[in-house]
Amino acid sequence: MMECKKCSGKLEVLRACWKIRLKCGECSTEFHIHEVADQLDSETEALLERYPSIIYD
Repeated sequence: MMECKKCSGKLEVLRACWKIRLKCGECSTEFHIHEVADQLDSETEALLERYPSIIYD
């Protein structure tokens, strides 16, 4: 499980039409993928592999 850097809540994959972010279920903070890339766990990596490209905006 990936944890939020601000409150230690669980991060979930948030997909919009043109972006993919990780969002905390507790404090609703959104993170760019590159901001938490060092924390990616195998479960989250498996979810992100389903998307053909990730745009770092």
